[in-house]
Amino acid sequence: MIIRQATTADLPALMNLIGHVVPLMNEAGNFQWDENYPNEAVFKQDIDKNQLWVADIDGQLTGLAALTEDQEPEYAQVGFDLTQRAIVTHRLAVDPAFRGQGVAAALLTQAEQIALERGIAFLRIDTNSENQVTQKLFPKLGYHYAGEITLSFRPGLRFLAYEKQL
Repeated sequence: MIIRQATTADLPALMNLIGHVVPLMNEAGNFQWDENYPNEAVFKQDIDKNQLWVADIDGQLTGLAALTEDQEPEYAQVGFDLTQRAIVTHRLAVDPAFRGQGVAAALLTQAEQIALERGIAFLRIDTNSENQVTQKLFPKLGYHYAGEITLSFRPGLRFLAYEKQL
């Protein structure tokens, strides 16, 4: 598995992956994503900012994550100090055909590597309250549950925030 920065040439594969992920999320009662989000424009912006990373297995795009320093203001709801720099993982997704193969863990390891390179001591992430898979994964990777938040751009949904200190 290779973890690398995404390029605009990856956009069709990114949208294909999202096309596989969103219906399964929705079937499981997780409505964090839909046919409108995430979209190609969001991924293009991530690529332009050099913050979108992909997992590649034998030339096939198997996972993605936006690794940024962009913290949601609502993170303050659980006591995160938003003046502290943090690497925040957004839009983490794994192709269902590759689940259980360590793709998400590899992408989160990349977040940790970026934090170390930049001298940043905190990793933060949130997930929909209905996403049981990530709620099990994050603690296994050393993230600590910080509490529940709401996000203004996703009204009606509840999110669980996690943090890892390096």
